[in-house]
Amino acid sequence: MPKNDHMLAILWMLNSGVKITAKQISEKLEINIRTVYRYMDALNASGVPIISDSGHHGGYSLLNTFIKSPLLFDMEEKKALLHAAAFAEEAGYPLSEALGNATLKLKMYSNQEQESMLGHHVAGFEVINLKRDPSIQPILAELEQAVANEYAIDMDYRTSRDEQPKKRVIDPYGIVYWKNKWYTVAFCHLRNEIRSFRADRILQIKRTPILFKRSEAFSARELFMKNLLPDLAGKDGLIAVTITGRSEALDDLCLHWFMGHYLKERTSNQAVFQLEEESLHAYVPHFLLSYGKSIQVIEPQSLKVKLAAVASELLEYYQL
Repeated sequence: MPKNDHMLAILWMLNSGVKITAKQISEKLEINIRTVYRYMDALNASGVPIISDSGHHGGYSLLNTFIKSPLLFDMEEKKALLHAAAFAEEAGYPLSEALGNATLKLKMYSNQEQESMLGHHVAGFEVINLKRDPSIQPILAELEQAVANEYAIDMDYRTSRDEQPKKRVIDPYGIVYWKNKWYTVAFCHLRNEIRSFRADRILQIKRTPILFKRSEAFSARELFMKNLLPDLAGKDGLIAVTITGRSEALDDLCLHWFMGHYLKERTSNQAVFQLEEESLHAYVPHFLLSYGKSIQVIEPQSLKVKLAAVASELLEYYQL
């Protein structure tokens, strides 16, 4: 561990409020006791108010008037950061190595009682997510750098319809995590418009000397969701969809990422949605069939006909 990290670690130990000896510091950090003395001298020289008491009950401590650095977190803040790290790690966070080092320091720079308490909180907190191909990590790391430093990237990108990847140059404006997948919202030089690209479909990526300037008001989240779920407020030709069923099934349907966006009215045993005709017949039947007999479409009749047709196609397919 570098010298600066050792000195910061010593500050964390002193900040716990418990008097600590040079021997205890050397054992915890696995460094020579003479090195501890040198670090203490360096901290004193830099203005840190360290009190040194000699004798049988002696040791080092900090003056009570010492102003805490904003980086010295209390227990609730440490716990929150470790829990948040669990979510990020399961999501395939691009800076996972740096995240691991940061959480290690949080535990290391705590006294024994705090470390034990954090261990109990972390041990009882689990996040379950889909396992990801580790090859996506360098792709995400490069995208994160491109977003932060505002430079364009050259990539080989393959859509679900293409057998061979195509060259694209994009200006990555932001990164979005949606339904267990990572996307970048970017300006595409080929299409001359802002689009969303799935990170796991980027086969090769490299930075370019091309720089761009992202608008301060730009929100990758808002643009991604707008493209995914357009606002239909004030739009003509919308069709009302009335569905009844068991309360728990309707609850789940109303929370569905697509159907929930178009929910207009909900009672204890009924939900009403308003959708475009194209979406109604293209996507909705497939969403609703998974609920089986726990729900029932009341109207429109065209949706009931489409549901029966899709179910018949599935039946015919599996009877072959």
